[in-house]
This record gives sequence, C-alpha cells and structure tokens, in this order.
Amino acid sequence: MSKERQHNDEQGFLPRPGAPKQRGQSYINQALRQANKAGTGKARKAGQQPGARLGRGHVAARFSAQQLPPNARRVTIKTRLVNLRQAGKRSTLSHLRYIERDGVSREGDPGEAYGPQTDHANVEAFEERGREDRHQFRFIVSPEDAEQLDDLRPYTRHLMSRMEQDLGTRLDWMAVDHWNTDNPHTHIVLRGKDDTGKDLVIARDYIAEGMRNRAAELATEWLGPRTELEIQQSLQREVEQQRFTSLDRTLLRERQAGVLSLKRLADHPRRQLLIGRLQHLQRLDLAHEVRPGQWLMRDEAEATLRALGERGDIVRTLQRAMGGTQRELAVFDSGNGSPAVSGRVVAKGLADELHDRGYLVVDGLDGKAHYLTLPARTELADYPIGAVVEARTLSEPRAVDRSIAELAVDGLYRSDQHLAQSRSQAADGPDPAALVERHVRRLEALRRAGIVERVAEGVWCVPADLPEQGLRHDARRLGEVAVELRTPLPIERQVRAIGATWLDQQLLGGSRELANRGFGLEARETLRQRTDFLVEQGLAQRQGQRVVLARNLLATLRGRELTAAAREITAQTGMQYRPAVEGERVSGVYRRSLQLASGRFALLDDGIGFSLVPWKPVIEQKLGQSLSAVVQGNGVSWQLGRQRGPSIG
Repeated sequence: MSKERQHNDEQGFLPRPGAPKQRGQSYINQALRQANKAGTGKARKAGQQPGARLGRGHVAARFSAQQLPPNARRVTIKTRLVNLRQAGKRSTLSHLRYIERDGVSREGDPGEAYGPQTDHANVEAFEERGREDRHQFRFIVSPEDAEQLDDLRPYTRHLMSRMEQDLGTRLDWMAVDHWNTDNPHTHIVLRGKDDTGKDLVIARDYIAEGMRNRAAELATEWLGPRTELEIQQSLQREVEQQRFTSLDRTLLRERQAGVLSLKRLADHPRRQLLIGRLQHLQRLDLAHEVRPGQWLMRDEAEATLRALGERGDIVRTLQRAMGGTQRELAVFDSGNGSPAVSGRVVAKGLADELHDRGYLVVDGLDGKAHYLTLPARTELADYPIGAVVEARTLSEPRAVDRSIAELAVDGLYRSDQHLAQSRSQAADGPDPAALVERHVRRLEALRRAGIVERVAEGVWCVPADLPEQGLRHDARRLGEVAVELRTPLPIERQVRAIGATWLDQQLLGGSRELANRGFGLEARETLRQRTDFLVEQGLAQRQGQRVVLARNLLATLRGRELTAAAREITAQTGMQYRPAVEGERVSGVYRRSLQLASGRFALLDDGIGFSLVPWKPVIEQKLGQSLSAVVQGNGVSWQLGRQRGPSIG
C-alpha cells in the first residue's frame, strides 16, 4: 500500500465528489454549504460594513459575484426583515392575504400560495409553524424577462433550492406569483428558522448581492445570456428615462470630489450613452457642464430621479384606473398640506408591496382623479370599489376638536346646551342633532384614548389644549394622513334607500362645492334624485326653489331602516326586537354584523330578544362573546361583560 493511501486510511477520510444533481448546480455549492457553516473566508476588507459577513451565505455571496458574467440576465430583489413580535400576531396572515388578493394571477383571478412541493400551500399551517419565530424574511423577486419564463413557480423553486445549498439548511417558505403589473414578480415569505429549529441568520452581503446573483444566474441558464444588441437597446432606453438608471449609477461611481471628468470615460464601452445621459440630466437641472469635459452632478440627483420614477408610476396608475375618461390628475401629498379630498373609490392596490402599504384612486367631488397612499397596516378590503371616502392631512387640528374646546365652559362640554344653541342658530345650517352627534362621537373616541372624561350623560370634562392633544392622538394612530370611509354603498344604491345615507348628510350639510364634471356632476344629479325620493316619503317639502328637510331627518331614516331590518330578523329567528334606547345600557352576545344604508350594526342576542347597535371595528374579534353598550345618537360606547368591564369601543 502506498504511503499516500495509508495516510488517507489513517485519517478515515477519502474524498469522492459526486456529480451535481441539479440543473446548472456545480459541485462548488456543496463545498460552500460546509464553508458557510464553518464561517471560513478571507479577512474583512477595510471599509466593509461591520457584520456584513455575520450569518450564513457570505462565502456564497462572494463566489456568486465572481461567477456572474457581464451579459447575465438582470433580476431585481427587494428584501424586508420583519420582527414578528413588533409586527404583531396577525402580520403573517395579513401579508399573505395581501399578496393573494384578487386579480394578481395571469388570468385575473386571486393569487394562490405555493411551496417547495405543492401548488396549493396551506397558509394557516404555515402561519402556525412560524407563530413563535423571532423574525421572518419577505422577498420580491422580479426577473427583467419574467414574461419569457411562462411559469414562475419552477423558477422560484430552483432559486430557493440554490439558496438552501448556499445557506447550508433546508428552508420553510411560501410564494405567490403576481402577473398584474408591467413586471411579473414573485412574493416569497421565508420563515426565520433553519432546519434545526435555530434562528436563521443570513449574512447581509448575501441578502444584498448573493441572492440576486443566484437569481440572475438561474435566469441566464434558462433564457440564455443577453445579447449585445439587447444590452445596447436596454441602455439606449435608459438615456432619457425619468428614473434612476444603471447609467446614473455608473456616472455617480466615476465621480471624483463631486466632479465627473469625461477623460475618465475615454475608454468606457458606453461612453456615448453616458454623455447622452448627462445631457438629459442637464435638461432636468440635475447636472451641468462647469467647463468643457467637466460635469457636476447635484448631490440630490439620485433621490430626485427615484422620486420622478415613483411619480411616473403613479401617473400611469391613475391613467389606467380612469380608462379613457379625461380628468385632471392629482397626488394627495401630506407633506405639502393638500386640502381634504372626498370622492368615489375607482381602483385600489398596493403602493409598496413589501410593506403592505395600499393606495386608492379616488374620483373626486372636485372633478379631479386623486391618488391616495393609505396609512400603514390599513386593510384594502375596508375600501370597496364604489365606496365614498374622505382623506385629509393631520397637519392641523380637527375642526370638531376646536369646536368642542370653544363650546366648553369651565372645562365642561354639555351636549344639551350645544343642541339648544345649534337649534337657535339653525336657519339654513346643518341639522343640529346631526351636528351634536358628530361632536359626541369624537368625544367618545377621545375618552377611550384617555384625553377627555365623561362625568355624566351628555357631559364631558375636556382639557384646554384639546385640539393639540387630539392632533397628536390622530398622528399616533393614523400617521400623517387620515382616510375615512364615509359609506361603502355606491351612491346610485342610496337614491331610494330607506336609511340615513351619505347623500342625506350632504343635503343637510349643503356646504360642499361640487364640480360640474366627473363625480361631482354625478353627485349633483344623484342628490336631486334623492331629494325627489324624500319628498315622496314625506320627509322633505319643496318651497319654490328651496327644499325644506324634515326635522331629525337622519334619526327618522335610521329608525325606519332598523325597524325594517329587525322585522326580517324576527321572521327568520322568531326573536323579539328590543330597540336600543339612547343613554341606556344594552347587553347580549355579539352574533353578527349587518351592513345597512345607515351604517354597520351589531346584533346583540340576550337569549330572549335582540338589539341592533352601531358597530365598531374593535368588537369584531369579540364575535360570540357577551358585550354591553351605551348608545348616544348614532355613536356607541362598547364594554366587555354584561354590566362592567374595560371599555373596548
């Protein structure tokens, strides 16, 4: 036996590398798995971010960058690391519900989650497995040529398999493909645990570079490398694009002390394209030639170009939502103090798919089409198409808070005094009862926040700085923008509805300017039809050109609708209807909710009869439990238990 063979026998180890088993997967990945586990690698270079190589995958990240050819297919990957304890218990299900929403499949159907071995993944089981996880990874993978892949599921499975090789562990993940945008892409949710149950820590440079390189490598294997013509055409399109491009990235990289000398581009293969891009940036006032061959790019050029790209996406979204309808386009901007906007929801979607931030396209009463970005964690399902919404910035205190502070005497606001004062000043103004009701609803919300105190029925103790405290409360709860659902019912369904509708509130207010175009013009016609209906019902009278509405119009309409709804429930269940009396407590088991023209109501079952009480979002998680409430006009204060308990409404 040779000395070499004897030495290997003594070590008990004889390497026998096998053939790669995956398409395009070289043997080196098997070595990388072990290298990553061992944490081997070169010493950190000067200037490298501390911790960039902490975790799995840093060796694979470096190797993948060296292996990727310059003509590789391009893939964009966005990553979000979610701390599940901070995000909340419902974060995973909420995110999966977002990405499985209607219209995202190639056929326009809802998306369907899939996993490594199945096309029909169990979302609830995945959420349950990761319920105790510390963190979670969320990716959006967008190959530049995704439409050529036909089906993104095999591509995603191969990508995740290569990641398993790089990271040295099996991965627990789910994905949903989206085909409803110009760039088809895949949402991937990855649990933050490895196959031993320990926290999965992925090196920062793998997240930043390695995963993208693997995705580009795979797309190149499947579609072939980009030809020189394809690369040239892509770069040519970038010369005059209103967004941040790869040409801009090259220009910024070649600067020295803020100045770009064309001498540095003398041998650059894209020299003419880069000069063309500089000339376009000059027209945008983002660069200028300080002397022949010396260009100065503004420091904010990248941020400005990225903002222009986002604005262009918004404009295309508005145009697509409005179809061929001519409208002035507007973006609701909280930073610039945009005036309040009311209108009809004509489209909705995700403005930031990674962070689940939604948007609405609103056909406004002012005749414009508005793009509204919703506050974080807002449910898109709460804003159905056709609903009427109102958006306002939170840079100024609410008018109702100012009114409460002005009406308070010695720190006390009294609803009966306010009602009497409003009736004496009514004339052609808003309905006094409805006006006081709005104040009471706001006071109840502020009471739950601990800002005001209800000392007796209809009496509240309010601080002198109520407007400022109310503004801070709204900012904490809603961010910089508040988008309120005025009614989920399309206005055409309100014309002959027996109930207190949004149209009735507009007739009582009478102060909103309606444009003579778009939704404003449509609302004018619908209000006229609603007035005719109220005259038929004996709830309004025409006096020449004037229309006099019945006193307590909203309460009358609401009462009629509740009575009609209760009659149907009694016929179905045999239970007796017990109308809620203002100021008195009503109790029962919360069985279900009903959406009526007057709003949404909760059905409380006390075992003998039932009551219909104004619904609040906070009680939905209490379905099937015993609740009690005190009704104030159309407002309500909810409590747990039959007599006492912490307030939840």
